[in-house]
Amino acid sequence: MEDPYEAVRRLIIAINKIDGSYYFYARKLGVKENTLALLYELDDGHPHSQKQISEDWQIPKTTINTIVKELINDGYAILLPEENSREKTILLTERGQQYAHDLLEKIYSAEQEALKSTLEKYPPEFIDAFERFASCLCTEIGGRIHHQNE
Repeated sequence: MEDPYEAVRRLIIAINKIDGSYYFYARKLGVKENTLALLYELDDGHPHSQKQISEDWQIPKTTINTIVKELINDGYAILLPEENSREKTILLTERGQQYAHDLLEKIYSAEQEALKSTLEKYPPEFIDAFERFASCLCTEIGGRIHHQNE
């Protein structure tokens, strides 16, 4: 294996390239990057809480709340109360589903082509390995932040 420092740098640069692709796509469409991320999450058709989205996408809850309010005002989303919780579930309206589909259609197509091309060279387990790296890195960084604050 190559130098561990260099291996991590390569991974982080790859992550930044992916993030940058979504950022520039959002800018080209005139949409905020975090709005695009929220629509991406909601477009799976499943109910999501603001807390869950904040944790999964690493977007501050206040930012999610602001975007949700904008989507509600534009008629793209509604909030539904969750059972036995103060949290509310965010759902796209029919208009919101169409809006998300229109924004995300080209991204989904690009993602599928990129995945297809990658799977021609690497096994599907690369996704599991990448998820494991992300989880381990978050745990390690989180632990160091916690120890630094003590």
